[in-house]
This record gives sequence, structure tokens and C-alpha cells, in this order.
Amino acid sequence: MADKAREKEPRLCREQGIDVTALWQQLRAEAEAIIAREPHLRSLVEAVILSQEGLGSSIGVRLARKLAREDMNRTELAPLLAYLFCAHPRLVQSAAADLTAIVNRDPACESACQALLFYKGFAAICTYRVSHELWVTDRRDLALYFQSIASEVFGVDIHPAARIGCGILLDHGTSFVAGETAIIEDNVSIFHEVTLGGTGKVVGNRHPIVRSGVLIGAGAKLLGDVEIGECAKVGAGSVVLADVPAHTTVAGVPAIVVGESAQENPALDMDQSLECSDL
Repeated sequence: MADKAREKEPRLCREQGIDVTALWQQLRAEAEAIIAREPHLRSLVEAVILSQEGLGSSIGVRLARKLAREDMNRTELAPLLAYLFCAHPRLVQSAAADLTAIVNRDPACESACQALLFYKGFAAICTYRVSHELWVTDRRDLALYFQSIASEVFGVDIHPAARIGCGILLDHGTSFVAGETAIIEDNVSIFHEVTLGGTGKVVGNRHPIVRSGVLIGAGAKLLGDVEIGECAKVGAGSVVLADVPAHTTVAGVPAIVVGESAQENPALDMDQSLECSDL
């Protein structure tokens, strides 16, 4: 069944209806408000937002300040990252959808500007998007370089070949891992310490497919070529070794179905409670 799942075209970065220009203007207004509240952040906010021409260069500068190392300093990184975002508008569209997802789903986030400046889950997914673009354009050594640095800086390890859609929330982000053949569709929410891993030395498709609308609780481990069906929910700490039907909740070690998802779209509701009607 899992092999057949890959025949279904994944929903990756479909139209999200995000107005990037309007979001950028919103970010600039929020940046001015931050400076007014906290003048000590003026240098950071001006460098990352107010001195930039658009969201792409802004993200590029923010990532450069995070990822700079002796191997590649900020002066070299900033123009490279800004170029990649500006040369590939879909990267900017994806980032805009991710920012919007954070603001809409995370009650701790007060503004898109806060997410851009301070949320490592957002920075990590943006770094993945850069590495993936490099991977598919045959610049694989540089793609792996960005993967390795992101793993060190953010504690998030996503293989550049993994395929990830838009509107993704990595809540906290810490210790999230996604293997080479993992697929995550649009509008998925993932808590910290989640693994989308393999089960050994199997080659080919060996990592999970996560369909749209899925919520994956903290510490869950999804292993092997399994499919997590649309709008399913995976309970915190679960170990998933088999396919999960759409609109169901699974929990346990190994995970079993404990009921239907109470929410129409768990990824948007962010409710980690379990529905135990089938226990």
C-alpha cells in the first residue's frame, strides 16, 4: 500500500493565496513598531528588514547572520542567499506561506516580524528550501553544506532531497529530522523532536509521506515507507510503523488507531489531545 501511495501526486506548494507584497509591507510596519518598543534591536531590524527591498533579500540576510561560519562568512553568504530567493520566486512564496502559518497557528507568535527574526523553526525550513533548490539544480555539495550547518545551528536536520510543501509549521523545531525520500504536503503542523526516518539500509523510497492537514505531536517517530493520511493526527511520543488512514488519530508504541480526528483539519487547530472512541 505504501508503494502505491507514491503514485498519488503530492500536494506541494499549491496556491496558498498569500499576497507577498502586502505581507512585506506588514513586516516593515511591524519592524518599525519593534524599534519603537526596543531601540536595542534597531541594528538587527534595520539590517534584516528596513534596509531590504523585499521578503526574499530579507530572509537571505537573516539566514546569513545565522549560518555564517569560518567556511563561509556573512559577506559571502548574504548575496548568495538573497540571489537564490530573488531568482526563484517560489521560494519567497513558500516562505510567505510558512510565515502566515506560524502567525495563524501559534498563539505565542504575536507577529510575522517576530517569526522572521526569532523563530528557528522558520529559519530552518527556509534553509531547507534553499538546500532543496540547490539539490534539484545539481549543486549537491553546497546543498549538503547548508543541511549540515542548519543541523548544527537550529538542531533541525532535513535532507535536501526531501520534498516539503508550503504552509508548514515547525513548532519549536528542535530535533526535527526528515530523511532523503520523505514527503510532506502543504499545510502540515509538526511539533519538536519528530522524526521522519527509515528503518535500515533499504534503498529507494524508505521514508514517510505526510499528507495535507496532518498534525504530528511532539516526539513522534514515523519510520519507513508509511503514509499518514490527509488530516490525520499522530499523538505525542507515538511510534508509527504502518499507514495511518485519513481523518484518524493514532497513538502509542507502536501506534494504533484510537479514534477519528475530532477536528476537520488538525494541522490548523493544533490540538494534541487524543480521541479515544475506539479504545
